[in-house]
Amino acid sequence: MKAIAVYEGDGRPSVVDVPKPDPPAGEALVRTLRVGVDGTDHEVLNGGHGGFPEGEEFLVLGHEAVGVVEDPNGTDLERGDVVVPTVRRPPNGMNEYFERGEPDMAPAGEYHERGIDGAHGFMAEYFTSPEEYLVPIPDELASVGFLVEPISISEKAIEHAYASRSAFEWNPESALVLGNGSLGLLTLAMLGLEYGYDADHLYCLGRRDRPDPTIDVIEELGATYVDSRETPVDEIPEVHEPMDFVYEATGYPKHVFETVHALAPNGVAALLGVPSDWEFEVDGGAFHSELVLHNKALVGSVNSHVKHFEAATESLASMPQWLLDSLVSGIYGLDEFERAFDDDDTTIKTAIQFSTYEERR
Repeated sequence: MKAIAVYEGDGRPSVVDVPKPDPPAGEALVRTLRVGVDGTDHEVLNGGHGGFPEGEEFLVLGHEAVGVVEDPNGTDLERGDVVVPTVRRPPNGMNEYFERGEPDMAPAGEYHERGIDGAHGFMAEYFTSPEEYLVPIPDELASVGFLVEPISISEKAIEHAYASRSAFEWNPESALVLGNGSLGLLTLAMLGLEYGYDADHLYCLGRRDRPDPTIDVIEELGATYVDSRETPVDEIPEVHEPMDFVYEATGYPKHVFETVHALAPNGVAALLGVPSDWEFEVDGGAFHSELVLHNKALVGSVNSHVKHFEAATESLASMPQWLLDSLVSGIYGLDEFERAFDDDDTTIKTAIQFSTYEERR
């Protein structure tokens, strides 16, 4: 079968021929429909993140997948079920994090991530997976099911950020999303649709000039676009308003330190961006004081698990069609898969299509 992989030291995706998987007992065979491409894929290609499976010269890419069960193989799934796979797997047998259903909380070395670190991904015509790592979704979401995984990342991050405020009465009204990529835009929509933020108090920060498709989405959602070249993060309270909640998805290290000054008293920020090494000067005393004297919090979050995928499925189902149409800027077949890895100002979210969905009769 065909798969899309990166060879060690190459830095470019390529089509490879690999054996069609034969599912072991307890694993279902899934026919891949679509696999999304995101920033992590680009980091893997550039060698800045992840690692190859032991003894392998290439890594099959892809961690944002949706597929159809081809062979249930003794699981409780049914042929034709539309499913989305979670990403993390136990590295060498089970460990305590997987045993208690919290692989997303495992530290480095206690997991593999399919398509990212230590295990082949889902950019192939077929893949297999244990049933407990496959999340069924409604058939009508088959075409956009690859968005469940990125939305699940935000479900977990928001859950953990809100949990940090659960010790007192907290009624957030303003929110700022740092980053106007697909993940930031999906999260901005979630905050308005699910969490009840009034659009007049929703903001999204980026570094784009008009006309721009991401700015169009932000404003269609009723939110305010903030150009970081004109208004740095720590000046946002003066120009707009202090933020009860900040969602950081840029991986720009300075934003973390600026965010604490953008927060309102009792505010919280969820940090998701993974930065490269960069040393710079900060006022550590002011940073520390803001956290302590105003009861502010910063919460780091990575990965997600089944309950977050299930919540993400509901979130995806609630999103308006115009938003999904605007976000998905390209679906490409194997004959033009390279286009899915384009990274320019016209690209928001792309996916590679391996097969088409046929409704069950």
